[in-house]
Amino acid sequence: MAYLRAIGRAFALAAFSLLSWLDVLAQLLTFALLCGGLVFFFGPTVEWARGRSSVARTLAARWCGVEVAAPYRPEPPEPVRERDGWYRDGNQLYKRAFWISWQHRLTWVMEDPATGREFTWQLVNPLLTPLLPVAVLLGGPAALRGYGRWTRWMLGPRPPAEPTSKNWLHRHLESLGHQFGILALSLVQLIFSVVQLAVFGVATPLAAPVVLWSRSITDTLRREAENWTGVRIPRPYLPPPALPVPRADGLYQVGRQLHEEPFWPVQLARRRWILRDRATWRDIAGGGLSSLVSLACSLPALVVFGWAMTGLSVLWVWRPFVSPRVEWFPLPAVSTHLGALAQTPLILLVVVIAVAPAPWLARQQARFARLWFGPTESSRLAQRVERLKQTRSDVTVTQAAELRRIERDLHDGIQSRLVAMGMKLGAVEALVDTDPAAAKRLAAELRAASSEALTELRVLVRGIHPPVLSERGLLDAVRALAMDSPLKAEVTGSLPGRVEEPVEACVYFAVSELLGNAAKHGAKRVSIEVEFADGLLTVVVTDEGPGGANPARGSGLRGIERRLGGFDGRLTLSSPIGGPTKATLEIPCQLDQEPSSPKTSTSSETA
Repeated sequence: MAYLRAIGRAFALAAFSLLSWLDVLAQLLTFALLCGGLVFFFGPTVEWARGRSSVARTLAARWCGVEVAAPYRPEPPEPVRERDGWYRDGNQLYKRAFWISWQHRLTWVMEDPATGREFTWQLVNPLLTPLLPVAVLLGGPAALRGYGRWTRWMLGPRPPAEPTSKNWLHRHLESLGHQFGILALSLVQLIFSVVQLAVFGVATPLAAPVVLWSRSITDTLRREAENWTGVRIPRPYLPPPALPVPRADGLYQVGRQLHEEPFWPVQLARRRWILRDRATWRDIAGGGLSSLVSLACSLPALVVFGWAMTGLSVLWVWRPFVSPRVEWFPLPAVSTHLGALAQTPLILLVVVIAVAPAPWLARQQARFARLWFGPTESSRLAQRVERLKQTRSDVTVTQAAELRRIERDLHDGIQSRLVAMGMKLGAVEALVDTDPAAAKRLAAELRAASSEALTELRVLVRGIHPPVLSERGLLDAVRALAMDSPLKAEVTGSLPGRVEEPVEACVYFAVSELLGNAAKHGAKRVSIEVEFADGLLTVVVTDEGPGGANPARGSGLRGIERRLGGFDGRLTLSSPIGGPTKATLEIPCQLDQEPSSPKTSTSSETA
């Protein structure tokens, strides 16, 4: 009886799996709409498809005896209305919470690793599940438990996988997907390039908003190319024009034309900024050229991999259930299991051939994209000049605030203690002849007060420049910070020498602020990586907190950005809802490779 029940459940699971292709079709359609600008459908479609995955997890528990927990990250919280009645998201204010909530949920869906695994399961499971009744006929209910474990592996939670823990096939299949991803983004860029050219020719006044809208697609290509291949593509655009300044009579001048309101001068300046920026035209040209190169790199692999996967389906799905005799060009016809087994190794070899060059080809696609979508020397110089203008003001404000803090601490702390000690010294002088016992008591109090003043002075000096930096260098100072932190911290990295002292202090206080933020928001564990290569000091601080960090909402992160800006550095923050939060500090600097500062490589962990 149990045997027949298992066979019936196997057929039911096979029929149910075919519905997953409807989810795949719906998600591909809404993703195409998303690339075309209709952004409101993809997120709800993915969440709707998760309902069928939930049913699959329930069936795996009831029929296969394998419990499968939901793998998704926690849902983003609902936006909170501020006191003035507006909803804030970064630097934008909204009257209603719908747009913010939709953006957060779309980001939550797309950045969740479970979404990609679930889509793979929806695509592959209908190809494998038709074999389940045959497996149950041969193996009985144990085959159902194996299917339940497969479902748990694909649809259940997983710990974050280290890059080195992925096997060869996994890494190369992933790179093959990255190839197709870069190709898809390049094709979308091509479509928007055609739209921009049409706007330039027909409706020039709309050029600025259309180009700025199209740049978001190019930014997505740059970001994903770096995430997938490690090839970084910086933004190449010239800084936007400043707001127009009125003349003495209150009018705004553009050439020989005067305007009473700043609207038209702003629009004209933005249009000139867009049309005169070479990066605008490089983006348009890159849309076509990058698409051609990506197609040339991806199409052969797509054809070969598709041929191999279709051949496996023909041999092991179509032949046993539909047609007893099949022929897959250029292989000979097959009508028996023995013949299918003989051809299967050849088809698997073709799969390996198709995916073997995928990582290298994906990097070549990204490098070619960098040629057209990356900055030129002139844009790099313009960006650097604009950044130096901004950071100069920030550094001046920060230095003034730091001087005021030091002055306040000296005035309210050390100075008050010294004044009190001077008054007590006067009392000791008056009592030393008339009441020696009282003079001794005051002298003892003075000794204790001087000790407290010295301690407070040391704390103040440590806040200006920690002695551990001067004595042991940046890496050991960061290790000392980790040991003092309430978190379980791990510090790894190497430095081939001593960093410049101002840079050491900047990085030290930035890491201290990040550790404090992680502890304040409930993180339990944090890792710190310190590296130096090609004149760039990189510090990566990763915590397992709830995520959702945003520099626009916190003065601490803005303070770190201002500190780094003084050294032409930058803070890159990745903090999806549900975590983890990854903060990357990058500062260009030089190292002093002294004999007394040998190369160190440390790895420490504190509980």
